Amino acid sequence: MTALAVQDLVAGYDRSTVLDGVDLSVGPGGALALLGRNGVGKSTLVMTLMGLVAPTSGRVLLDGRDVAGLRPDLLARAGVALVPQGRRIWAPLTVAETLALAERGRGRDRHRRWTVDAVLDLLPRLRERLGQQAGQLSGGEQQMLAIARALLTGPSVLLLDEPSDGLAPALVDTIAELLTTLRAEGVALLLVEQDLHLAFTVCDEIAVMAKGRIVHHVSTPDFRADRVTAHRLLGVA
Repeated sequence: MTALAVQDLVAGYDRSTVLDGVDLSVGPGGALALLGRNGVGKSTLVMTLMGLVAPTSGRVLLDGRDVAGLRPDLLARAGVALVPQGRRIWAPLTVAETLALAERGRGRDRHRRWTVDAVLDLLPRLRERLGQQAGQLSGGEQQMLAIARALLTGPSVLLLDEPSDGLAPALVDTIAELLTTLRAEGVALLLVEQDLHLAFTVCDEIAVMAKGRIVHHVSTPDFRADRVTAHRLLGVA
């Protein structure tokens, strides 16, 4: 069973092709880390899967249904949620207002496992900040709010673009624990990440992108054992 399957996906901007036939899949409760050097198309893939970039061709199957090219709001109601790079929280809103707005946006057919109370139980620091404006939160708290906002849409697939960006190591470990909990709840994760520790901790599969294509896709233990290939593809030891 596959929660998300991407088949021969092509997309880009204006007349420029960025994604050149991407293939990948993630099962329910599975987690795939998408690695690659800067500029190879990782963020474009996430934006295309969320409907923010229109695909030229190819398929995006969500629980077997082709959703390629749907508007972002329709994709959110179908079960796809995005935690964008840089968090992009709504700075003037309080934490409580942000959560209430996200919950109202959930599709009627989405499961209600993630209520505001359930999210606050998972992220208790946010409960202490309910009356605070989102723009006044620390970087780690803003990242938690971005994840909470995504969860309240009731996703079956969660896309995360560089969730460790700018966070201290202790907070990255907190994010890892949170994502592992989401996997246990059956949420499928596609994680774009530069922090290999986070990727290895959370994900059971690793895919490497180069020039708009997936050029390497193996289990996490196999990737870690093959240091020559990792160095060749990523330039890391």
